[in-house]
Amino acid sequence: MKTLTATLLATVALTGAAAAQSCEVTLRASDTHPEGYPTVVAVERMGEMLTERSDGRICVEMFHSAQLGEEKDTIEQTQLGVIDLNRVSLGPFNNIIEETKVFTLPYIFRSTEHMHQVVDGEIGQQILDEFQNHQLVGLTFYDGGSRSFYNSQKPITSVDDIEGMKFRVMQSDVFVDMVEALGGNATPLPYGEVYSSIQTGVIDGAENNWPSYDSSGHYEVAPYYTLDQHLMVPEVLTMSQASWNSLSEEDQQLIREAARESTPIMRELWQAREAESEQAMRDAGVEIVAEIDKQPFIDAMGPVYEKHVTSEKLQDLVSQIQAVE
Repeated sequence: MKTLTATLLATVALTGAAAAQSCEVTLRASDTHPEGYPTVVAVERMGEMLTERSDGRICVEMFHSAQLGEEKDTIEQTQLGVIDLNRVSLGPFNNIIEETKVFTLPYIFRSTEHMHQVVDGEIGQQILDEFQNHQLVGLTFYDGGSRSFYNSQKPITSVDDIEGMKFRVMQSDVFVDMVEALGGNATPLPYGEVYSSIQTGVIDGAENNWPSYDSSGHYEVAPYYTLDQHLMVPEVLTMSQASWNSLSEEDQQLIREAARESTPIMRELWQAREAESEQAMRDAGVEIVAEIDKQPFIDAMGPVYEKHVTSEKLQDLVSQIQAVE
């Protein structure tokens, strides 16, 4: 770990040297998505706000395209203070911060609007506050779209079609159990290994949103996409607690404000990107199953909720989410 940390620090220091020369504080930001992706652009915009409002003292140096590693690795590096800012899906946090599980439960959100009401309100703040117990600061939530299944074998038109199929999932027990509950075989894999794993038959498919399905090129090897929309998992922007503690209260407040203000920017970009990617996939000839009865999928999730919503705190959070109009 020490060697890895030293290597990452050296890499980041060299790449961010120019920015560091002109700024008192250079915040190193990581994202697995490529340049131009809505989450990447949102953090870059946040950086622009910080530079302007701090009179050039604070800069953000973005490392996109998993330059600093896949999400599981970057979470650890952010906890250690090697990475300052990190945009990550909530899925990989499930095994670290128990409370994040409620936002990754299948069909917990009725719609995108319902999700926004939840994550932008008191419930969302409760979840963000939990990060402070894990060497992290939770800053804001971004959209991750609705996730659906895609594969290389056949159109999925019902739960029965999933029986025996191998699907990549994020490294989250909730995701694993969701696929198992539907009769499939879940295979946790880093995002960067999905394309080759489908291509070589290690897995039959995966599950994700339109922009990720498009930008990753997964549609080239898995041309069947089913809009079951089993998950609407928010993305979260976190900061290293060590990096946070090194700043003044005034600078901490600047970062919180800029992070929150980057959220509507990200959502606007996301909506446009989602529509663009969906059309691109249709134009590419992807076979899309748009009309599907979701109720059997929802009914199959009973064991997932029973297994993962066990504590009184989680049960209360689920009840609060379901009560939000």
